[in-house]
Amino acid sequence: MTDDGLKAARDRIDRLDEQLQALIGERAGLAQEIARIKADIDGEAGDCYRPAREAEVLRAVAARNRGPLSDETVVRLMREVMSACLALESPLKVAYLGPEGTYTQAAVYKHFGHSVTAVPLAAIDEIFREVEAGNADYGVVPVENSTEGVVSHTLDQLVGSRLSIVGEVALAVHHHLLSHASDLSEVKRVVSHAQSLAQCRKWLDAKLPSVMREAVASNGEAARMVRDEPAAAAIAGRAASELYELPILCANIEDEPNNTTRFLVLGRQSVPATGEDMTSILVSIHNRPGMLHRLLAPAADAGVDLSRIESRPSRRQAWDYNFFIDLEGHVAEDRVRQVIDRIEAEAAHLKILGSYPRAVL
Repeated sequence: MTDDGLKAARDRIDRLDEQLQALIGERAGLAQEIARIKADIDGEAGDCYRPAREAEVLRAVAARNRGPLSDETVVRLMREVMSACLALESPLKVAYLGPEGTYTQAAVYKHFGHSVTAVPLAAIDEIFREVEAGNADYGVVPVENSTEGVVSHTLDQLVGSRLSIVGEVALAVHHHLLSHASDLSEVKRVVSHAQSLAQCRKWLDAKLPSVMREAVASNGEAARMVRDEPAAAAIAGRAASELYELPILCANIEDEPNNTTRFLVLGRQSVPATGEDMTSILVSIHNRPGMLHRLLAPAADAGVDLSRIESRPSRRQAWDYNFFIDLEGHVAEDRVRQVIDRIEAEAAHLKILGSYPRAVL
């Protein structure tokens, strides 16, 4: 390309940047106008975040993408624009499992964008309490990992909570060994969340077989603990590396390259159907022969996919269990409602935990 051609291309980029900036400003102005209209209708300003609407917009963004940027990239860019526009009224307050630098914080930013006030809390039950009390607009909690299974604390909290599941986030998890040590031979202690230690077990057995492993409440806490210990290392994500200024000694040490964690978004409202939804229910059954089959049969008869079923001790009596079930579809759909009604007729107790949009990418 000649100098004239290079200049022409750069001039065109400058013009496009001006147009993009103007359009983003126009979009922000419309977002403010919508907020004022809603305030007039409702009589007061409120939470302008709508999970169903957000999911529909982001799915449309991915559907019309023609490259060269990936669907994930264009969705992330639009999510940040939407987040900034919503924050013009009042930034959402989102509680998550802290401290800073955890994967749960990364899930918050993936789902809501960076223009929210992310509030780190020490335990999953605290997240539920803060949202229930109205001190946070939403909460984000881990619920399952593709290699290590469910997060039992989250399932147990859902049993008695008044909150609804209003969304989900799927986050690819890449574990890094963070340390000020210059070589693996200097590492005498590895600190991380128990699930992260389990997800890196083979790597640790091969590379650091005799090194002590210590489980702590979160990966962010692990990074904070070892930042001043040259002989210690933490297993955590890139965000923790940047936040605590801990170099990545070894990258991507997870045993499974497709390691993914699913998070739930908790709120106080119900979410309308989008056409690509999930419904989560909690079921207790009578302790009689064949009851589990009778519990699952209605979904099979109606052709409704059960994407997950997990059991947890009910704590009512020995060998009594609660079942957590994810069904594809929304409770507002007749076929899903009919399945739930049939299950409820067989169950000792049924609670709808929420119908919500499936994760966008």
